[in-house]
Amino acid sequence: MARPRTLYLLAYNVVQTCGWTLSLFWILANAALTKTLDGAYSSASSLIGFLQLLAVMEVLHAATGLTPGSVTPALLQWGGRTHFLFAIVRRIPEVQELPSVFITFTAWSISEVIRYSHYAMSCIDVCPSWLIYLRYTAFIALYPIGVFPGESVLPTAVWLMYQALPLIKGEHLYEAFFSSFPFSYYAFVVVCVHDRQSPELCF
Repeated sequence: MARPRTLYLLAYNVVQTCGWTLSLFWILANAALTKTLDGAYSSASSLIGFLQLLAVMEVLHAATGLTPGSVTPALLQWGGRTHFLFAIVRRIPEVQELPSVFITFTAWSISEVIRYSHYAMSCIDVCPSWLIYLRYTAFIALYPIGVFPGESVLPTAVWLMYQALPLIKGEHLYEAFFSSFPFSYYAFVVVCVHDRQSPELCF
């Protein structure tokens, strides 16, 4: 009989696999039906937001030793994506229909379908060799995917943050929230955009 730990991890990874598969389907179906890339956020943001919030469990998994790995990288990746999704894209409607959102959401969905399905099948020791190959090679294309054609050599999530900078500054985004602290949210995003050596801070 499988141990509770195995059953739990299997269930968690199956839920994530199904969720990201559904988000990918919604994104691509919307693009096919509308013949535009503008609707990625409206079609899948709620589900992607839920899955991203649920992924905080992976930080807890690492912290409690339920899964191997360090807490710090898991926390940075989760925090970076969550910040990008909720603090910038969700908060600024003007960026929600940019092609950068479509490309970023599609890349996230494909990479997470591969990653979580690999984890799920590894829980029951039936992971096929082709999936293992994809798990450790697909990121080579998916991580830097969506170099914005003819506009920038920045990954799409960072490029979208760059496009959001004038809006963040113009709307004084979160300025009131941080008014009691020696902190500028606009300056923080500028650092994220320019610090390409630490992309996990951005996405």
